[in-house]
Amino acid sequence: QVQLVESGGGLVQAGGSLRLSCAASGSIASINAMAWYRQAPGKQRELVARISSGARTTYADSVKGRFTISSDNAKNTVYLQMNSLNPEDSAVYFCNAQLWTAVTWGDYWGQGTQVTVSS
Repeated sequence: QVQLVESGGGLVQAGGSLRLSCAASGSIASINAMAWYRQAPGKQRELVARISSGARTTYADSVKGRFTISSDNAKNTVYLQMNSLNPEDSAVYFCNAQLWTAVTWGDYWGQGTQVTVSS
């Protein structure tokens, strides 16, 4: 069984910063990629940033230049450094991992962490 546990969400003023962390644990053989998604009320879940096992990164246009995704492969952990936050960044942020366990390929999700940016 695989678990993703997020931390680091909270309330911040516009212009501020937050750092999210997500640690994957369990019967993990290898991780292909990890990513952060977000979902605001009444909106669809959207990709924020993604990092592959080869450290290739992808960002949503709305966060380019403000957010940075990184990973610690030894710890199966992904981070999202969020700077210059604005109220439009308020959402529940979900961690995602595409990985192999000993027996199967899977797409796993964390429980989500709330980020609220006040104006």
